[in-house]
Amino acid sequence: MDARLDYFASPTAGKALKYFMSAGKALKESPLPAVTQELVALRVSQINGCAACLDMHTKEAAAAGESQVRLGLVAAWREATVFTEAERAALELAEQGTRVADAADGVSDEVWARAAQHYDEEQLTALVILVSFMNTVNRLNIITRQPAGEYKAGQFH
Repeated sequence: MDARLDYFASPTAGKALKYFMSAGKALKESPLPAVTQELVALRVSQINGCAACLDMHTKEAAAAGESQVRLGLVAAWREATVFTEAERAALELAEQGTRVADAADGVSDEVWARAAQHYDEEQLTALVILVSFMNTVNRLNIITRQPAGEYKAGQFH
């Protein structure tokens, strides 16, 4: 499968994505735990069906030491016993933040309160920006049919 657009060859994409990717770097350096970031990136990408992001974040999480069991259970986190309460709160917020069209209220007060029990304001800020960032990246990849499978851990860092 070939991508519809080559973002690396486009001057317009180069200008815009330079700033966008620096936002991603800032998120990596945020106080939100790295494992939580990868779990959230995976869950958002699963919901949106972004193969390129699933490829990337599965490999990044594995390279960082995440277990295959946890990676395999992200889609069914509610029934899985391998996630902490903090991770569950982040995954729930990520799901509601991704599925905003499915609920008139977007992220419920209850979901926000659960996340706020586990994360401070800076971490919550990073979590909200991460969910939004991943939804945007997913759309960039899905619209242009970016292929999956060739990503190498650390390739974009």
